[in-house]
Amino acid sequence: MRWSQMHIPTLRDDPADAGAPSHRLLLRAGYIRQLMAGHYSLLPLGQRVRLKVIGIIREEMNRIGAQEILMPVMHPAELWQLSGRWELMGDEMFRLKDRRGADLALGMTHEEIVTNLATELESYRQLPQMWYQIQTKLRDEPRPKAGLLRTREFTMKDSYTFDLGPAELDVSFRLHRDAYTRIFERMSIPAIPVEASSGTMGGSDSTEFVSPSPTGEDLIVLCPECGYAANIEKATSRLAPVDDSPERTVVLAAAEPFPTPGVRTIDDLAARYQAPADRQIKTLVYFLEGVLTLVLLRGDHALNEQKLVDATGATSIRPAQPEEIRAALGALPGSLGAVGVTEHPIIADEALRGRRGMYTGANIDDTHLRGVDVERDINVGRWADLREVAAGDPCLNCGHGLEVERGIEVGHIFKLGSKYVDAMQIRVSGPDGKPVRPVMGCYGIGVERAMAAIVEVHYDDKGIVWPAAVAPFEVVVVIAQQDDPAVDEAGMEIY
Repeated sequence: MRWSQMHIPTLRDDPADAGAPSHRLLLRAGYIRQLMAGHYSLLPLGQRVRLKVIGIIREEMNRIGAQEILMPVMHPAELWQLSGRWELMGDEMFRLKDRRGADLALGMTHEEIVTNLATELESYRQLPQMWYQIQTKLRDEPRPKAGLLRTREFTMKDSYTFDLGPAELDVSFRLHRDAYTRIFERMSIPAIPVEASSGTMGGSDSTEFVSPSPTGEDLIVLCPECGYAANIEKATSRLAPVDDSPERTVVLAAAEPFPTPGVRTIDDLAARYQAPADRQIKTLVYFLEGVLTLVLLRGDHALNEQKLVDATGATSIRPAQPEEIRAALGALPGSLGAVGVTEHPIIADEALRGRRGMYTGANIDDTHLRGVDVERDINVGRWADLREVAAGDPCLNCGHGLEVERGIEVGHIFKLGSKYVDAMQIRVSGPDGKPVRPVMGCYGIGVERAMAAIVEVHYDDKGIVWPAAVAPFEVVVVIAQQDDPAVDEAGMEIY
């Protein structure tokens, strides 16, 4: 193909709405064009890169014995209702009705559909099964931005495994983890495998592959000493031991109220009443599944909402509004606490377990309590790891200070377990002839997002520097003196 005959509409200046380097450079170099927010056409150069990315993924999936299939983009609501995710997915799922009024969805993922295919498995002798597809996905992303990094229409390689039991699932999971490592190495994406939350996918273990980048929307927690790595939604750290002896804090026979006019924040109470933040109980109020719930943390800790979701299994979560809080507790934020509360469920962070001599709101405006003994005075219904790790916290494994940096999620693998096979009542005959419930795994890579991630780490002031494995062309022949027949002929011979 002659360059002059290719459609490569380059731009002289940076587009005004393109912030991420990959968005700016892919637009300027004529690889992509936006149709509307979150929807892009891939032009000839972009499509050549996309197909090379797909080729690498396909080779590595075939290498581990996965079988390629293709499932529909449009799904009947019934399958999603069976799994319980029809409502869970909320507004991010595109929904429509056909002419007969049947509810349909445009697939943002395919667990329900692939599990429906697995209803034809009958015997343990047919396991393991490892199926994958490279298919269009659609997500009604509320804030599509950064070009191909966050879109509403995208290509995903998603694979699914069906195994006889947890030990066999471990093998499938490891095969995918190794395949992903090779895929990202071949594409020259510096992807770090980190522990992650399973979120709406369900299941137990999950590993996210994250490429460090200042434009990324994920936060990852890393230990430079021992290699610990986790998504901020999953990460935890050591807690320094706290001395709650009478010599170090106010230990009282009962919690004691005291006036705190004008106190609205943790910092206010600390500065004006000698109540250090690590001796305060922060009380947050949420609606979980429509139930008003008190969420307690140490005053110097922040809540990670995904940890709250994971701990409770809630599919609906929102912070309570001030008027709802006053109606339930009798005070506004700034004077809230859980002492004496029995009519609302209470979930507390593990950092509060066993603490004494604490400060908290009294559920009376401008009034707080001191000398609070958490286990004596508060009816905690559930303990969980809720706090968000901060940079400098000691590593859980080795004690070294943790680092927090931004990154782009380029892949995610999950041990789904039995959630979907139970929903569809899948059983196979086991070695002893008795019914056995298979276990599932699922594994995803976003194709266009991988393209963008490559650009994010491979560009300079002159533009994109594609790794050879995914470059649209490995060689470009330039005929410098086109008016010289001999030079022109030599150039054509080289081509």
